[in-house]
Amino acid sequence: MNNQLSANFDICIATDWEYDDDFLKLVEKNVKEYGLTTYTVYKYNLKDTVSKIQTGKLNFRFLFDRASDTEPTFVELQNLFLQKNIPVFESLEQMLWASDKATMHLEFIENGINTPFTIILPSFKNVEKMNLNIHDLAVLGRPFIIKPANTTGGGIGVVDGAETLEDVLSARLTHKNDKYLIQKKIIPVEKSNKRFWFRGYYACGLVQFSWWNDLTHLSEILTAEQIDYFELEEMFRIVDKIAAISKLNFFSTEIALTDLNEFIVVDYINESCDMRLKSKHYDGVPNLIVENTAKKIADFVHNKIKNKNI
Repeated sequence: MNNQLSANFDICIATDWEYDDDFLKLVEKNVKEYGLTTYTVYKYNLKDTVSKIQTGKLNFRFLFDRASDTEPTFVELQNLFLQKNIPVFESLEQMLWASDKATMHLEFIENGINTPFTIILPSFKNVEKMNLNIHDLAVLGRPFIIKPANTTGGGIGVVDGAETLEDVLSARLTHKNDKYLIQKKIIPVEKSNKRFWFRGYYACGLVQFSWWNDLTHLSEILTAEQIDYFELEEMFRIVDKIAAISKLNFFSTEIALTDLNEFIVVDYINESCDMRLKSKHYDGVPNLIVENTAKKIADFVHNKIKNKNI
């Protein structure tokens, strides 16, 4: 093959969601400050890109994958990078393991992380008749939460105000191949006109938090002054522990403070963070968090490429 016909880029960026554009532009801006080049793969040029990589017409040193966990057609692209031993952010295998709420629930408990009282049910496909009765549900109180273990994203499949055994039976039929978590509903403490429900963002060692109202789904930055005043430092240690368990470089989680002054992790790991800017979307992420995340990821990618000398 004539090498003069090949094109070389440092970073391949895979995306399947138009609302990711602002975040990815920030990532690109930061990596370009390191002198790194980027090439973006969308659905429309995916097939052509895969073909060119296979034939050597396109070469890369890193894959920043924001697509294969939500769009199966991108899996071939990630597999191609893995076969060539090119670093991938993040591997689909690790993301799928970390996104399983049933698995993470047990991992969190084993590592001393507070979680809601939970009953884990097998999938309907594997066990049609579940070993659960109204006395078991009484421990949860009413209302309670029903969550599929693996069907994630935007609250898909979640029943927020379940009341009866029939609600559980019905939910299991919605995603028959999935395990289900039946959880006690956590009510955050309220003081200083705030609901103490937070969303934590982890990016390559950086931990950031926003207030996240579980009723309105609106967020605002959690300031350093508020962290000190309300004594919220423990949340940062919790997120670091989650990062060590999940082995992910980038995720979000939700933590609530109860009236017993306990931090409870209420939504374990969102392995594909919604990074829409708050300045453009009323329910988006505070701009500063998105900007800091993009910079931290760019630093990580640069160091990965430099240290591997690829």
